[in-house]
Amino acid sequence: MTEIKFYHNAPDRLMAACSIAAKAVRQGRRVVVLVPDAAMAQRFDNILWAAQPLSFVPHVAAGSPLAARTPIVIASRLDNPPHTDVLLNLDDKLPQGFTDFGMLVEIVSTQEADRQQARRRWQAFKEQGFPITAHDLAKPT
Repeated sequence: MTEIKFYHNAPDRLMAACSIAAKAVRQGRRVVVLVPDAAMAQRFDNILWAAQPLSFVPHVAAGSPLAARTPIVIASRLDNPPHTDVLLNLDDKLPQGFTDFGMLVEIVSTQEADRQQARRRWQAFKEQGFPITAHDLAKPT
């Protein structure tokens, strides 16, 4: 069964996603980042290039011929993911096909509209019986 993790209170959702994806790669995980549109895909790509100036976070777009060999793939659809280890959802909707992945990561900002969308997704996962863990990004680790 897919493990679901919610990271909430992210001051910047994309920066938090970048950090979580980079950490997953350092742990040997492979991540598909689901984005709602090309504009967010470009912003996330830019952040991955700039967030850690001394260490490259390998990533490509889903349509790249290197997608199957790259640990982070940025996709706007999940119709044929190159790997199914971790899905990081940056869309506001419940991702179709998330049950093909071992883990689903949801990142929730401090903005009320984002929190409301996340609550709906949380409730849908809970009603379907998925194990959910919550992590508060505002608390020091």
